[in-house]
Amino acid sequence: MAYSNQQEFINALESAGELLRIKTYVNPVLEIAEITDRFSKSGNGGKALLFENTGYDFPVLMNAYGSEKRMCMALGVNHLDDVAKEIESLFKLLAAPKESILDKLKLLPKLSQFASWMPKVKNGKGECQEIIMQSPDISKLPVITCWPKDGGPFVTLPVIHTKDPNTHTRNVGMYRMQIFSPTLTGMHWHKHKVSAKHFNEYKKLGIKMPVAVALGGDPVYAYSATAPLPENVDEYMLAGFLRKKKVELVKCITQPAIEVPADADFIIEGYVDPNDEMIWEGPFGDHTGYYSLPDWYPRFHITCITHRKNAVYPATIVGIPPQEDAWLGKATERIFLAPIKMTMVPEIIDMDMPVEGVFHNLVIAKIRKEYAGQAQKVMNAMWGAGQMMFNKILVIADEGTSIQDYEQLAKYVFRNMNPATDIYFSQGPMDVLDHSCSKLGFGGKMCIDGTKKFDEEMEDSGQPAVAGYHSAGEEIQNRLHDSFSEIKGVNAGLLRKEIPCIILAVQKNRMGHIRELHAKICESISEIENIKMILYVEHNVNPNDLTTALWRFCNNLDPRRDHITGHRSSDNGNRSTIIGFDGTRKTKEFDNFQRDWPNIIVADDTTIKGVDEKWGSLNAGEFIQSPSLKFKSQLYGEEAAVN
Repeated sequence: MAYSNQQEFINALESAGELLRIKTYVNPVLEIAEITDRFSKSGNGGKALLFENTGYDFPVLMNAYGSEKRMCMALGVNHLDDVAKEIESLFKLLAAPKESILDKLKLLPKLSQFASWMPKVKNGKGECQEIIMQSPDISKLPVITCWPKDGGPFVTLPVIHTKDPNTHTRNVGMYRMQIFSPTLTGMHWHKHKVSAKHFNEYKKLGIKMPVAVALGGDPVYAYSATAPLPENVDEYMLAGFLRKKKVELVKCITQPAIEVPADADFIIEGYVDPNDEMIWEGPFGDHTGYYSLPDWYPRFHITCITHRKNAVYPATIVGIPPQEDAWLGKATERIFLAPIKMTMVPEIIDMDMPVEGVFHNLVIAKIRKEYAGQAQKVMNAMWGAGQMMFNKILVIADEGTSIQDYEQLAKYVFRNMNPATDIYFSQGPMDVLDHSCSKLGFGGKMCIDGTKKFDEEMEDSGQPAVAGYHSAGEEIQNRLHDSFSEIKGVNAGLLRKEIPCIILAVQKNRMGHIRELHAKICESISEIENIKMILYVEHNVNPNDLTTALWRFCNNLDPRRDHITGHRSSDNGNRSTIIGFDGTRKTKEFDNFQRDWPNIIVADDTTIKGVDEKWGSLNAGEFIQSPSLKFKSQLYGEEAAVN
C-alpha cells in the first residue's frame, strides 16, 4: 500500500500497537540513541519510538523499521517473501514465449502496471515545500549524535538525490551526513557508489554538482534508497512497484535540476563543488558494530531547507547488532532473491544473511545442485553481482538442509566439507568500512562448499574423519587450558552437536602468535585430529557467547590472509587437515598491520547513568538495561581506560 506521507505511517504504527510516544525531554545528543539501542535489542526489535520533546521544533522518529512486522508495514505486505514472489511471477511472464496474439495481449495489463510505477514530476510545489526556512540552517533540525566517539551529529536516514551530468540519469542513495556548520555537511559516498561516479563526472566537467536530500515521506523511499539496484534502474520505480502507486516528484527550489518526493517531511537542497578541498569526516559508529575511521569526503553546501507543516524528523542508529538496519537488510535479502535467481544464479533456492555477519561479511546460499563444481560456479557468479562483490564469507549448501536453522546447517556443511579441498580463497573489492583489510576497500574472501559431493569432487586420500569427537569436548578443553596459558576461553560445546569446530579466545603477545599456536595445537593435542576448524577470537571475547563471538570473528577476519592450515597424523597413519582462522584484532606490533584498528561501539557511562535515572519518567514500560554494559569489557586502549 502507499502511505500518503510519513504521518500516515506513524498513525498506522500506533494503531497496530507498534509505536511508543515519549513525551519527556530527551536530548538528541546521545540520549535518543541510547534509549533506541535498548529497545532495538530488547527482543523482536522493541517498538518504534516517537520522541516528542527534543528541545527543537520537530519530533524525532526512531526504530520505525526495527522489526519484521514494521518492515512489512512499511512495504505494505504481509510477508517479506510476498514481494519476491511477485517479482518472480513478473520475470516469468515477461520471459515466456509469445507465440500468439493472445499471449501478447496478456502482457498489456502488466505493461500498464509498469507505466503506473514510473515516477512523475508534477508542476508547482509539494507538501515538502510548505515552509521555506528564511535562512537555511541545518542546526535547527534535531540531528542526533549517536555515539560518544562520533565526529559530531550525523543525518542518518537521508535519501540523497543526484544525477549524471551527461545522461541525466537519477540516483537515489543513502549516505550519512556529518554536520559541520549551519550550511555545511560531509557527503559520505564511498568510491563504489553511483553518486561517487556522478561526482567524478562533474569533476571532469569542472562544474558544481546539484544534490538534494529528502527526509521522511512514504517509508518505502528510505528502503528503496538502500536497495542494491542496477545503476540504470530508477529507485523510484522500485518504490512505485512496492507501494503500487507512482511517486510524485517536484523540482527543488534552488537546485531545479533535481526532483524530490512531494510528500517528504524535509528537503535539504545544495551542491557539492568538485573544486573544493575535501573535508575530514568521521569517525562514526557504523553498522559493523565498530567505529568507521575518519577520512576525506566531499563538502555539501546547503542552499535551501524546506519542510511540510507538522514535520517529523526520521533517524536511525547503527552499531553492534541487532539494530534497525538488520530488518532493512532482511528485506533486501528476501526481495532480491528473485532477481538473483532469475537473472544470474538460476540454481539458487534460498539465501540468508545472518545478523552476526552485518550484511556483507557472511552470506549463506542454498542451491539445487546437479553437477560437480556447481558451488564454485555459484561462488563466482555471486561475487560478480553488484554489491555482492563486498561479500567476505560465502557458505554454500544444497537441498539437504535448511539454511535458516543454523545448527542443522552447520552439521550439514561440516559433514560435507573437507577443509583441505572445499574452502576456496580469493581477493577483490571490499566494503571500505571493513577494517580487517590490509588495504582500504581491497581484501580477501572465502567460500565454504558445504554441498554434498559428487564422485568427481571427492579426494582419494586425506579425507578428514567424521566421528570420534562428540564426547571429546571436555578433554580437549582441559588439555588446551593446561597446555597454553594464552588461551583464556574455550568453546568446545559445538562438538556435542556434531559440529567439529572449536572457538578459542587467545591473548596474543608476539608476532605470528596465532599461527604458531595453531601448529602446536595440531601437533600436540591428540584429541584434535577429528576437528575440522578452529576459530580464534580476542582474549576478552567470551567464546561461549556464540552470537558475539561470531560477530567479532567475521569483522576481524581477512580470510585469505588470516587462514592457517594445520595437520594432524593419527596412530593409524591417517593425516587430517585442521584449518584455523585468526579472527583477533590485528596490530602493527603483533601482525605487521599498518592501518588503524577501530574500537567497538558502546555508550559512555554518563549517558547510561542519565538514561537509567530518566527511565521512570519515559513511560517506556519495564526497565531495559543498557546493551553497552555487556561489551565494555571488550574495549581496548584509551577508550577502555575511560570507560
